[in-house]
Amino acid sequence: MSEINQHYIEKLFIDYAKVNTRSDAGSQTVPTTPGQVVLAKQVETDLKKLGVSEVKFDETNGYVTATLPGNASKGISALGFIAHLDTADFPADNIQPQVHPNYDGQDVVLNEAQNIVLKVSEFPNLKKVKGQRLITTDGTTLLGADDKAGVAALFGALEFLLKNPSVKHGPIRIAFGPDEEIGRGAKRFDAAHFGTDFAYTLDNGQPGQFEYETFNASEAKIEIAGTAVHPGDAYGLMVNAVTLGNEIISALPKDEVPEKSKDHDGFILVNHFDGTVAHASI
Repeated sequence: MSEINQHYIEKLFIDYAKVNTRSDAGSQTVPTTPGQVVLAKQVETDLKKLGVSEVKFDETNGYVTATLPGNASKGISALGFIAHLDTADFPADNIQPQVHPNYDGQDVVLNEAQNIVLKVSEFPNLKKVKGQRLITTDGTTLLGADDKAGVAALFGALEFLLKNPSVKHGPIRIAFGPDEEIGRGAKRFDAAHFGTDFAYTLDNGQPGQFEYETFNASEAKIEIAGTAVHPGDAYGLMVNAVTLGNEIISALPKDEVPEKSKDHDGFILVNHFDGTVAHASI
């Protein structure tokens, strides 16, 4: 029996990581950014090269789907696996993946010219991957392991099963979708057409980690209208929207924040605050 082809997975991951698939909550297109279409079509091509069946890119919802037919003699229910193509709202132009073979567990200089260093003191999980191949960016962009690592891993699993027919399985359905980071992709997923009772998402986490719950959140946007008056004439008249915004944020529970929460603790995350005297948004 052949082993998982790590070189194949790494090459795909690096190729996919270089494509800017940053999603855009302000866009109304499907998907919300053209880079996601570029990657979807590349994934479609790579699935056909791999030799799986029923490969399709649905332009109406942005999903690429495919099937690995079952090879077991008795009927086994179809099982699904899903990963998303978009990345979070961080710089994603000109991504430069860097491979660090046999990582030594120390700080990593990502960009000497800009003095960008990946520090173990700030990211202690780095200690867990000492001795392994570590892939980073040059520090000026995100890498996109969420979720292109999941995309590449699914390809690796499919390739392994195709090369090892002695591993019996039922039909396996695969889906690669858009706009997960902004909460739209799942709404467009055609579950009925996918045709499985159960499916698992490969998305982040540690090796061996299995989550059987889902994250749930709501978003609130606050617009504050102030009154702009020349500072020399402001007494009793100016209403500073920035000051009001600071008061709102200061009134939030100070311990209900991500950096002080774990497990099932809830939290409130202020991820944007911008303003002038006349107007502020949170």
